[in-house]
Amino acid sequence: MTTLANATTLPLAAFQPQHFALSMAGKVATVTLNRPEKKNPLTFASYRELTDFFLAAQKEEDVKAIVVTGAGGNFSSGGDVFEIIGPLVAMETKDLLKFTRMTGDLVKAIRACPQPVIAAIDGVCAGAGAIIAMASDLRLGTAESKIAFLFNRVGLAGCDMGACAMLPRIIGQGRAAELLYTGRTLRGEEAERGGFVNRLVAKEQGLAAGQALAAELADGPTFANAMTKRMLEMEWAMSVESAIEAEAVAQALCMQTEDFARAYHAFANKQKPVFEGN
Repeated sequence: MTTLANATTLPLAAFQPQHFALSMAGKVATVTLNRPEKKNPLTFASYRELTDFFLAAQKEEDVKAIVVTGAGGNFSSGGDVFEIIGPLVAMETKDLLKFTRMTGDLVKAIRACPQPVIAAIDGVCAGAGAIIAMASDLRLGTAESKIAFLFNRVGLAGCDMGACAMLPRIIGQGRAAELLYTGRTLRGEEAERGGFVNRLVAKEQGLAAGQALAAELADGPTFANAMTKRMLEMEWAMSVESAIEAEAVAQALCMQTEDFARAYHAFANKQKPVFEGN
């Protein structure tokens, strides 16, 4: 397993995970949660390794977009009942806090990596699996998607891994409150109507659609895409006035890139710009 100590210096092409599958195609990396016999639950080790991966992605220049999906027709059933929830019952408070901070570190790492992260969701997407999808920048679903924030079903609060901060911003306060209080399942068509998934695709096309969207973004002005992601994150805590000023600075930086000049020259010559991310 790649350790946290060296994950931030390893190129993603050399990253060899033991607890999920990783593939590279051009400028797109695909992370596949890969325990299909149990609907791809997470373990202590997979939490850490996924966090290591996204930490490494923060310094990766060759990968421009990331897709997260699950094997065997499901995204993820969340924390493994016997490998995570069982041991948690026996832990003392200080160790429980270490665990909850570790799970939060995964969301922080997903949000901090500059690449757009796309969740290709099919079947069960529950608990921590729903959180990973929530933390992604874009979400594609299918009619068979079953999204549930199940924390109250196991006697816990809905405020897990940033859900109370992020989910209302995606689907609105009222919808988020209902899902977090009840733990009910949000199915594909409702998830699209409510804005949790950006669009629905055919079941057999879910991963391919996610990878196609990732490739489209990876061929775009990736410095500017990273700036967009950063500003979307930062402006949650800003006034409108502060946000306008921050965006003025961010856009001025983007105007200094070669991609901005490429777009102008391509437009002037009636051509499609070819972006290189610089």
